[in-house]
Amino acid sequence: MTHASFPSWPDSASRLIAVATGRTPADTVIQGGTWVNVHTREILDGHDIAIADGRIACVVPDASHCIGPDTRIIAAQGRYMIPGLCDGHMHIESGMLTPAEFARAVIPHGTTSMFTDPHEIANVLGLEGVRMMHDEALMQPVNIFTQMPSCAPSAPGMETTGFEITAEDVAEAMQWPGIIGLGEMMNFPGVSNADPKMLAEMAATQNAGKTVGGHYASPDLGPAFAGYVAGGPADDHEGTCEEDAIARMRQGMRSMIRLGSAWYDVETQITAITEKGLDPRNMILCTDDCHSGTLVNDGHMNRVVRHAIDCGCDPVVALQMATINTATHFGLEREIGSLTPGRRADVILTSDLKTLPIETVIARGEIVAEDGKCLVDCPHYDWPQTARQTVHMGKALEADDFAIPAPSGANAVRANVIGVVENQAPTKALQFELPVTEGRVQATGEVCQIALVERHRATGSVTNAFVSGFGYEGPMAMASTVAHDSHHMIVVGTDAAHMAIAANRLGEVGGGIVIFKDGIETALVELPIAGLMSDQPARDIAAKTDQMMQAMRDCGCTLNNAYMQHSLLALVVIPELRISDLGLVDVRSFEFIPVIEPLS
Repeated sequence: MTHASFPSWPDSASRLIAVATGRTPADTVIQGGTWVNVHTREILDGHDIAIADGRIACVVPDASHCIGPDTRIIAAQGRYMIPGLCDGHMHIESGMLTPAEFARAVIPHGTTSMFTDPHEIANVLGLEGVRMMHDEALMQPVNIFTQMPSCAPSAPGMETTGFEITAEDVAEAMQWPGIIGLGEMMNFPGVSNADPKMLAEMAATQNAGKTVGGHYASPDLGPAFAGYVAGGPADDHEGTCEEDAIARMRQGMRSMIRLGSAWYDVETQITAITEKGLDPRNMILCTDDCHSGTLVNDGHMNRVVRHAIDCGCDPVVALQMATINTATHFGLEREIGSLTPGRRADVILTSDLKTLPIETVIARGEIVAEDGKCLVDCPHYDWPQTARQTVHMGKALEADDFAIPAPSGANAVRANVIGVVENQAPTKALQFELPVTEGRVQATGEVCQIALVERHRATGSVTNAFVSGFGYEGPMAMASTVAHDSHHMIVVGTDAAHMAIAANRLGEVGGGIVIFKDGIETALVELPIAGLMSDQPARDIAAKTDQMMQAMRDCGCTLNNAYMQHSLLALVVIPELRISDLGLVDVRSFEFIPVIEPLS
């Protein structure tokens, strides 16, 4: 049964009433569980859940009157019955998986609803790419709601994307069955300055009665923030400290706090609830970006909820932040997010609310996972060749393409350098004195070279700069066609020849991630769909991802989840410094700055 064909509450109301009153037997009854009620924040022993047509008919102390000869009985045996978990903001492409394989990976972790923004594929394939993601999402046995991407490019004039998303595209997508709202509004200066395109996109969304997603990646909580909120975004996940969370909630936004593969923003913001005592119904847990290794080895939203509890949050409050809060925010409180009549029967059985083992997962009334194993089919979309042939470099690259010339006669230069910050999305704007050899600036010490290779229009262009923080040593290079958000190709390395080899290798395989060390390929993750995703199982991609991360460590990198840092170095809407195909961007001022400072 697809999301699109799933019967509505009104369609099922007659049968739900008949089951609840005992006139018709239920399809399924979960017997003898402990009901975690996220509406009232109660834990109620000894309850049953009767299910019909994939929806909850009733939750009562004794549902024996709902049982017929063909009713399936699921023995809860006193375990907690909690709602299926909801991820309030995420990008499927960051898992390096298609929607089908992402669903297969997270279902055993108890995620039954996802609110996804496919702006990664929008930058590569435009509206048609969004439609493909949307269509595969609707095929899945769990709820994948799609937010129409708002910003491709994320910062107009600062980068060149494969396609642009227009206000007309947004208005069209608002009519699609699985579109729940507008994806994160990353062009926060555009909103604060009342850019007509941004206003038109938000108006199309609001006029359709749907939610505008936010992304205010600035520490400035003054007039610029006030203008952003006034523009219409209803949530924000870019906060990093308690003050950020409080500011958003006070202004009527939902504060989304994230724990992804590389973003650890829960501990520093949840204190607004645990210590300051603000109303927790205005806070939502999310992942934003999780790669396949995290999904397979550590979990998904269950991992986020456990972490929130470890940070001092009451377990039921943490569950509210991953269920009913999310549903309410997107206008789906009568559809998902709680174990109450009429809602989709998305249920988790767990023996402990704090450690949250996911023992049985039920979605739309069907058992979809038990003891960590997915038990249902997750259908695949038939991705066309146009989605599989997206790396267009224009030429084979050589070491000279990665050379950074020095001013005439210089023996050393002062360079602007992107500084990576562990476990944080923002970078630092740094300066280093770098040596010059034979007229070329040399990366040295903790500084290595970064390049953005254009791959959408086959221009053959390469933009070069410097980055610090990875700790790479010896001749090496790492290249990736996952390069948020424009998704050209990011190459980081200590040696120009290795950088050329790595870039050319990704051109050969049609996209992905590759590492070369001492002239040898030490890791390769093929991502043939848009250069972003694989339709192989998550466990296979996770194994390749683990090998890739080990290869990064073998090159001297000790950063936690350093791959995520690598892939975000072109994200020109998060301060302070980023690289784009057009140059080095100071995101604090949204201006291009020189890689090499002029001689004084």
